[in-house]
Amino acid sequence: MSAAAENGTGAQDLVWSAQDTTPGEVDSALRQMLGELHARDSAYVPGRVLNLVSVVDREWSGEVANRMRRVGRFHPSRTIVCAVEPGRTTLDARATIAVPGPSRGGAPAVARELIVLTCGARHLEHLDRLVDPLVVTDLATVVWSPHGHPEAVRSVLPLAQVVLLDSVDAATPADAIARARELSQDVYVVDLAWLRTTPWRERIAATFDPPWGRAELATLDRVVVRHHPESTMAGLLFVGWLASRLGWEPSGLVASGKGLEGRAHARRQDVAIRLEVDPTMQVRGLAGVELGSAGGRTLSYDRGPGGLRARYAHRRGTEREWTIMGASRGEAGILGEGIRQALLRDPTYRPALDAAAALVG
Repeated sequence: MSAAAENGTGAQDLVWSAQDTTPGEVDSALRQMLGELHARDSAYVPGRVLNLVSVVDREWSGEVANRMRRVGRFHPSRTIVCAVEPGRTTLDARATIAVPGPSRGGAPAVARELIVLTCGARHLEHLDRLVDPLVVTDLATVVWSPHGHPEAVRSVLPLAQVVLLDSVDAATPADAIARARELSQDVYVVDLAWLRTTPWRERIAATFDPPWGRAELATLDRVVVRHHPESTMAGLLFVGWLASRLGWEPSGLVASGKGLEGRAHARRQDVAIRLEVDPTMQVRGLAGVELGSAGGRTLSYDRGPGGLRARYAHRRGTEREWTIMGASRGEAGILGEGIRQALLRDPTYRPALDAAAALVG
């Protein structure tokens, strides 16, 4: 049955729901609602940029919904949530067309579509049969399964062009790297652990962009990365990025104290590498980076209010500090950035991932 629901913007969303239904019935209901939407006001148009297929445990679906509400303008055009309920054998569905508000002066008002399929674990191996009739053809399709369910991802993979994952969720960094490399053979991978390092990579690249800085890169002989206790992968990917961009040959890191350490072979000298856990970090990602050179220079970056706090020191006694403006997007914005990246292509991720593979041996 379909109905209208007030959404707080002065417009009414269109809602349809059914129990023990089929994907074909859901598709028919969506088509009917889109017709009703256009009849209400021809300025209302459905978004047609990206499909997102999300596989979640139903008991945690509220948490995922909260994360989706914070993606802002990077919200997918059509989101298909497969909420997995243990023991379920039938399919329930709820479809919503969210209307942003009354159109003004005939300007297009873009609506978003959300489909929630409540299914059972028995459906996951053949989830493509549920999803295929519901994705908008000729649009990029992203698969995101934050609670695991690799069999579901494997089933839907032929329909997708992008897999969104967070490699810090894997049991070990080695498992995370193996999974990301396997998926990369068939689709483009967007890794939230990699995106958490973006502000650090951008600002460090900018620091060394002047000609004098580029020459200094060749003399680096020490890298120290401090990270959240759950973000070893972010540290590995950051070091992997440095290694792949600077032509280092990394070797396996070994456990030492509360971190990992090892070496990479550069053109002029070896580079000492250390990853350290920072237990004071409240959010996933990096806490600080320190780069040292054979010439006695040290450049460090640490999280701080409004951006990264940078410090330069030379063993001869020269020191200075400054703030590099621009803070991290934080966990509230990282999912939205992941969805945006699904429409882009970052050529530096896969080389960094391969270098990280060498770091874990």
